[in-house]
Amino acid sequence: MSDISDALHMAGQLVLHRDADLIEIVALSLHVSLSAVAIACLVGLPLGALLAITRFPGRGAVLTLVNALMGLPPVVVGLIVYLHLSRAGPLGFLGLLYTPTAMIIAQTILITPIVAALSRQVLEDLHAEYADQFRSFALSRRQTMQALIWDARYSLLTVALAGFGRAVAEVGAVMIVGGNIDHLTRVMTTAIALETSRGDLALAMALGMVLMALALGVNAAVHGVRLTAARQAHA
Repeated sequence: MSDISDALHMAGQLVLHRDADLIEIVALSLHVSLSAVAIACLVGLPLGALLAITRFPGRGAVLTLVNALMGLPPVVVGLIVYLHLSRAGPLGFLGLLYTPTAMIIAQTILITPIVAALSRQVLEDLHAEYADQFRSFALSRRQTMQALIWDARYSLLTVALAGFGRAVAEVGAVMIVGGNIDHLTRVMTTAIALETSRGDLALAMALGMVLMALALGVNAAVHGVRLTAARQAHA
């Protein structure tokens, strides 16, 4: 018990004194996750809007597929990306394996279906409410999508925050394609796993504290965005 108490005390000291290794790992984690979320939103939000307003044969199957992809196993995504980026793969010439870029690609693949599926539901409900107005204004499909995304921006921000929460906690896929290389591809989740296996509980606990703080921050941000959206709706 004393060993755990000592490790917890040391972890607190690492956080308070902004240990260089700790800051480096956290900074890389934020860079990878925020980059993946940004790309996922650029792809997923328009896709969700398109599915929300478009009716076509096989739409139900497409929606089922998008919803199913929300539960993609991270290790399978990591394996697929690894096979494509390895030297024997079709994209091996790019030399991206075991780099932060490979980790961003893996996280983007994991997050995009989440963003697309959640935004589709939000925008479809909103489109049902304003469909008659859009038709009266003779808006094009692109204009309708833009109007929906802008009007639902607060709700879609919660979707993006949910994607970030999923990304920053990812370990399986980024471990496979990133390799957990010190000072290059080591992020919070992979570092926690490694340091725990090494018995360096202080650094693992310090990273765990930061990760928990980020999780609480994301949830607080989601709650704040929802309150703001509610005030805007009643204004």
